Amino acid sequence: MKTKPAPSARPAPKQPWHAVGVVGGTTACKPALQIKGKRFLATEAPPIPLPDCTSSWRCKCVYRHYSDRRGTPRRIADRGMFGRHVALERRQQRGRRADDVPESQR
Repeated sequence: MKTKPAPSARPAPKQPWHAVGVVGGTTACKPALQIKGKRFLATEAPPIPLPDCTSSWRCKCVYRHYSDRRGTPRRIADRGMFGRHVALERRQQRGRRADDVPESQR
């Protein structure tokens, strides 16, 4: 008879970069306001109510879920642009070795 493996404390996220942000309610405490707009990996997010919450008994904070920790594309390729380095293609030139012969002379 097969037995199930013991469940881990927290299942691995389906998306490796799944992120959450803490959104404070109408009566957000100071710690919630300090991390407003900051994204955390889901596995590293602070617990709600926040550890230093001054009104944990009436806390209205919730997690807002995101597919990625980055808010905006930071890489040029992510924005649909080409790289900044624009130079002459050098792979067609003769190599640095003395015995390298250009393709046209083979």
